[in-house]
Amino acid sequence: MGPAFLLTAIIFLPTIGAILLCLHDRESESTMRLTALYTTIFTFGATLLLLTSYYDPAEPGIQPIVKSGEEIVQRGVSYEWIASWNIYFRLGFDGISLPLILLTSFISVLAMLASWSIKKHVRGYLILFLLLETGMLGVFLALDFFLFYVFWEVMLLPMYFLIGVWGGTRKEYAAIKFFLYTLAGSVLMLIAMLMFYFGTEQNFNLMELAAMAERAEAGTIFANPTLQVTAFILLFIGFAIKVPTFPFHTWLPDAHVEAPTPISMILAGVLLKMGGYGLLRIAFPLCPYGTQAAAWTLVFIGAFSIIYGAFAAMAQTDFKRLVAYSSVSHMGYVIVGLAIWKINESTGATENMNFWHMGINGAMFQMIAHGISSAGMFFMVGVLYDRVHHRNLNEFGGIAGIMPLYSGLAAGLFFAGLGLPGLCGFIGEVFVTLSSWSYAPGLAVVVASGVILTAGYILWTLQRVLLGPEYLGPHREALVPMNRREIFVASVLLVSAIVLGVCPFLMFDMMEGSTDQLAESMAKGYQAALQYVEEAATAMTP
Repeated sequence: MGPAFLLTAIIFLPTIGAILLCLHDRESESTMRLTALYTTIFTFGATLLLLTSYYDPAEPGIQPIVKSGEEIVQRGVSYEWIASWNIYFRLGFDGISLPLILLTSFISVLAMLASWSIKKHVRGYLILFLLLETGMLGVFLALDFFLFYVFWEVMLLPMYFLIGVWGGTRKEYAAIKFFLYTLAGSVLMLIAMLMFYFGTEQNFNLMELAAMAERAEAGTIFANPTLQVTAFILLFIGFAIKVPTFPFHTWLPDAHVEAPTPISMILAGVLLKMGGYGLLRIAFPLCPYGTQAAAWTLVFIGAFSIIYGAFAAMAQTDFKRLVAYSSVSHMGYVIVGLAIWKINESTGATENMNFWHMGINGAMFQMIAHGISSAGMFFMVGVLYDRVHHRNLNEFGGIAGIMPLYSGLAAGLFFAGLGLPGLCGFIGEVFVTLSSWSYAPGLAVVVASGVILTAGYILWTLQRVLLGPEYLGPHREALVPMNRREIFVASVLLVSAIVLGVCPFLMFDMMEGSTDQLAESMAKGYQAALQYVEEAATAMTP
């Protein structure tokens, strides 16, 4: 199996599964569920094959690579698509995208298992779910800006319908709000994409665009710092909506509350990571000068999101809305870790490069860890909701005495979100906090206080739900033990959280080379663009 075939298969296996579902008898729901589940399992297996057969951790650049002797002649795979517009079906991966590809296929399998409780329009649900997976995997594998944009838009409609048809009482409102926010971000991204296309003699190749940005190539948009800043602002807003970060986050609580449990798992576990990935793959490498110009603003937004999200979560009485606001807080660490790029104002050189490397690696790890813990938290909320049909925290209590296994698994997954040492949430937050001290000690204090606030609302939530007097509210008789499917999903997520917490090198070894290379490239790009600024200032001096 060649790399081109494998990369294409990873993207379109879910689509093939969706086509097969169209041929099934509408009444054979069990067969359709198994077909969809096997499709996600095969896709996950294909991503594992990508890791074991085509990934070289010693090579930080885009993979797979084609060599002629010792010389690299091509990175990734590429086929002509729309020749007149210089658009290619260009795919590849590196240490930044591969962990997210694995996360996407992994969470998709577990979310499909969680979908067994979906009873309404089963075939339509499964088809849309698989099409959504195609869009997500395509985003992480695309190396052509136009192709990236196409897959980004492919995700929009399936998620809109999955919320709008299978959601809760305000599902139409939540779906439309999600659609409008995401579409607004997509329009801004489209404008930025056209700026790069016409500012570089019609080029959509993300690898070539990043190389041009590193050199601040003359005659291109990269040699114009003003245009770089403008493009970065457009891209940042477009991706920040998806992260989401304050103040672009307001669609998220509504979407999470109304979405069915497996879609909340996908939304928190994967879709939010696409905003961070977009910053790492496109906004930062293509706009190094713009990134540095906005660094303080990004750090402020990230730090504010950490504190705001924590306080907002603490104020919630809806169990699911609390977990949704916790995502705003946790993803704030991602923004802070990516943005702590400190420049010596007299020389323009990057200061404390090692700490910036630590921040980017911490942000990447935080995305993976949050993908595991948040999916687990939403799943455990869904298990309880399926039984009592409400999420009012003030009505719960004493669940530990009624469902002890559920309580143990839920506590473990919520502790992972809290950042307990030994679990996945701890590593990324600590790395970001330590690296932020080199940027500004006061920032480190603010970031660290987010950990305390998170512990506050998580522990208070567990106390209200699991401890205290025995639950005597609505549907008390429905609080039966978890079934084997639910135990399997929760256990796999908890084990994953423990493995990442105890063995973080599994992720760091995979991504450090690529993240460090990105930081070095951005530093060079900033220096090159800075020369144009200085030359322009000299030319204007009488």
